Amino acid sequence: MVPLDDSEGDHPACVDALRFAAPRLPCGGQAVSPGSPMWSMVRFKVSAGRVVGAGRPPLCASGFANDQGAVLGPLSAQHSYAGARSLFTQLDIPRRVAQLDLSLAVVAEMSGNLEMAARLYESLAVDDRLSRRDRARARLWVGTALSKDGNHNYAARVMLAATREFEDLSEPDDWSVAHQKLALAHRGVGDLGAALHCIDIARSTGVTDSPMQRVRLDTAHGHILLSDPSTRDDGLRVLDEAAQLAGRFGLSHQLRSIEGIRMTTEGASGPRRR
Repeated sequence: MVPLDDSEGDHPACVDALRFAAPRLPCGGQAVSPGSPMWSMVRFKVSAGRVVGAGRPPLCASGFANDQGAVLGPLSAQHSYAGARSLFTQLDIPRRVAQLDLSLAVVAEMSGNLEMAARLYESLAVDDRLSRRDRARARLWVGTALSKDGNHNYAARVMLAATREFEDLSEPDDWSVAHQKLALAHRGVGDLGAALHCIDIARSTGVTDSPMQRVRLDTAHGHILLSDPSTRDDGLRVLDEAAQLAGRFGLSHQLRSIEGIRMTTEGASGPRRR
C-alpha cells in the first residue's frame, strides 16, 4: 500500500478504501467524511489493515511495531493486527481477514510459539481466501517455524516446494528470500556446502532496499559462516555489521536474534562442510 502521509494527503487508492470502509464502521452516528473528526480514526484502521511488501507481509503501524520487536502488548503488532482483523471481519472482506491471520501467525512465530505458528501457516497454505503467492509464503514460513524448532530436514523439503512455486509464479523477490531461509535449514542439518550455495543465491538476487532486509540477509550469511571454523572470524565480522545496522534502526528483534546466534555458537565447532 502507499503510506498515508498527513503532510501530503491521502493517496487516491487509500481514499477509495476509506470511502468503502467508513459507512460500514460503527462510529456512533458521527459523520465520516474527509476532514471530519472520525476520518482520522477510520483512516488509521484502514491503513493498518492493508497488507503490503515482499517477504513477510508487514502492515502499516503494526508492521513497524513488528520490525521493532514489539510483538505483544497494547502498542504491539499483535494488538494492531487483531484490531485490523476485527475491522475487516465487520466489513466482510475475507481476503483481508486471511492476510491478517497470516500476520498474526508471524507474530506467534516471533513470540516463540513455533508449534502454533507452524500449524497456522500450514492451514493458511491451503486457504483459498489467500492469493497463490500468499499461500506459497505461508508454506515457506511453515518451514521457517519448523527449522527454528529444530526440524531442519522436513523444513528444507517444505521450503524447497515453496521456492519452486515462487519460480512458477515469477516472483523473484520471494524466490530469493526462500533461498535465504533454505540456506539456514541446510545449515541446521550440517550441509554447509548447500547452505553456502543457497545464501550466495540469496545475496546475489535479493532486494536489500530496507535496513530490515539487509540485516536479515547479513544475519543469515553470518550464521552460516560462523558454523565453519575456517570462516568463523568472517562470520563474527558479518554479524557485528548486522548488529550495528540493527541497532541504528532500532530493530530489537533482530538484535536479539544475532545475540542468540553468538551465544549458541560460542565455543562450538559447528557442523562440518560436506
